[in-house]
Amino acid sequence: MIEDLRKNIDKSLAVFLKTVQKDYKLHLASPLLFESIREFTLREGKRLRPLLLILTYKAYSPANKEISKELYNASTCMEFLHNFMLIHDDIIDRSDLRRGKPTLHKVLAHTVKTDNPEKLGIDLGIIAGDIVYALAIDAFLSIKEPLERKERALKYFIQTAAFTAMGEFIDTVFGVKRIDQITEKDVFLNYTLKTARYTFDCPMVTGAILAGAPERDIKKLSDFGILIGQAFQIQDDIIGIYETEKNIGKSILSDLAESKKTIMVVHAYKTLTGKQRAEFLKIFGKKTKTLKDLDIVKKIFIESGSLNYALKHVKSRLAKAKKIMAELDMNPEYRTLIEQSLLKLFAHSQRIVDLYQPGR
Repeated sequence: MIEDLRKNIDKSLAVFLKTVQKDYKLHLASPLLFESIREFTLREGKRLRPLLLILTYKAYSPANKEISKELYNASTCMEFLHNFMLIHDDIIDRSDLRRGKPTLHKVLAHTVKTDNPEKLGIDLGIIAGDIVYALAIDAFLSIKEPLERKERALKYFIQTAAFTAMGEFIDTVFGVKRIDQITEKDVFLNYTLKTARYTFDCPMVTGAILAGAPERDIKKLSDFGILIGQAFQIQDDIIGIYETEKNIGKSILSDLAESKKTIMVVHAYKTLTGKQRAEFLKIFGKKTKTLKDLDIVKKIFIESGSLNYALKHVKSRLAKAKKIMAELDMNPEYRTLIEQSLLKLFAHSQRIVDLYQPGR
């Protein structure tokens, strides 16, 4: 069923983009503008966010209610919101790759010949990201549900976009702050705003609101989404250091190069002393990091217990999330499908444990 849902979501994305071409006529401004947005949107992905919206909607709908064409179309709003965030995030991080292909601002840098293609790509990338956010709102309006539910769900969706931007703001500020100015509480606030809210909380809460779920479950779904989202971001930080470029579709030096203040970084700074801390700070503060620096940081995170500490946070949040899921008054079939979809996301954590065996 999950694969069938994903295929239908992909079809809905393609159909919606044809409607966009007709209604918005982006190709008249520039053929590359529409084509780059279309290609970026249709790149292979998990489609996790629209999938969670549909599964949660079904979990609180009458058993005999079919998944409508309009629901599939509306679910794509989550994918467009995701892409909007990715486009702007890639610009801020000056990333070259996304899903194994050039980032959108890199593609748009070739729109016309110029002496400064990098600036052109960044400028046009910001504009294209704004257009994609508008498309997300348009897609959301496809849903056919009672107006009160629709308005409430739309407000939650828009609030999520604002909260995620706040997370990006915080993350950018953290990027220029010293490590000793960042606390673990700061890190988890960033995880919640930048990742958890729009990746897990919003799709599930939006689906539940549209289906008319009980108020108590809507609150629990939000709590569930935040826990899963925090665990997911911790794992993402681990992957950014320990995985291969082939597996993650971007440079393995990107997270270290950006001097991201992750839970591992904050823990290592607090734990390390003397020469080890000095070595860590020297590498972390370098403007240009190398693969040798990455290997040293990997070793430091293991020896300081920071990798193990991060993995324990993943495990504890997953345990709490499973407990909440068991308390929800939803269709058991769809509860199982949601759990299966989410648990697959954490196979990376086990892979890291198997490879590096922290604490042994």
